[in-house]
Amino acid sequence: MLKIEHLNCGYGSVHAVHDVSFEVPAGSVFALLGPNGAGKTSTIMAIMGHVDIHGGRILLEDADITYRPAVERVGLGISLVPEGRQLFSDLSVDENLTIGGYARPAERDAAKPERRGQLAGSLSGGEQQMLAIGRAIMAEPRLLLVDELSLGLMPKMVDICLDVLMQLKREGLTIVLVEQNTARALEVADQVCVLSSGAQVFKGTSAEAKSAGSLFATFLGTTE
Repeated sequence: MLKIEHLNCGYGSVHAVHDVSFEVPAGSVFALLGPNGAGKTSTIMAIMGHVDIHGGRILLEDADITYRPAVERVGLGISLVPEGRQLFSDLSVDENLTIGGYARPAERDAAKPERRGQLAGSLSGGEQQMLAIGRAIMAEPRLLLVDELSLGLMPKMVDICLDVLMQLKREGLTIVLVEQNTARALEVADQVCVLSSGAQVFKGTSAEAKSAGSLFATFLGTTE
């Protein structure tokens, strides 16, 4: 589904990611892990088209999208659930979903969410994260990018959100997940890439990552 080849990217003259390469098979969950400032969000944003590319290629099903604008990538089937959710807090649930579905064919039926008239800013953190996922899904993506799913959420809501991602995977969606909760990420991920200071330090299956104790101690700050 997705292939990253020797990616170098950043913001202006600041290089945040250096020579990162990985592949994401269709229908899988791929986790990007690492400490703060490792380059995880920059990698996600490069896939979405929101940072400067300094080298390398991004391929979506063998089509080179490295320099395609973000709006075109949505049309090609990529959606983003951004860090911090980034909802329009003064708009309703229904309006936020409508914005997410702007790229859908107009003849499709509109969604019928619960509390569709409630302002997004009045929802709980977990409800806002669910809305952010729903907004991204409204574009009917083939590839879903999820940045810091569990940030600021209670454990029960993390469980619910991860269950939603697993259901989407079962329905055939490919997911790239950036997640601060390493243990939970490894529960749902098929494959893992660990970044540190913008460089790739590990790439393998979730099972291989779990067995690499030194990896967690050195780069992830945990012995899990």
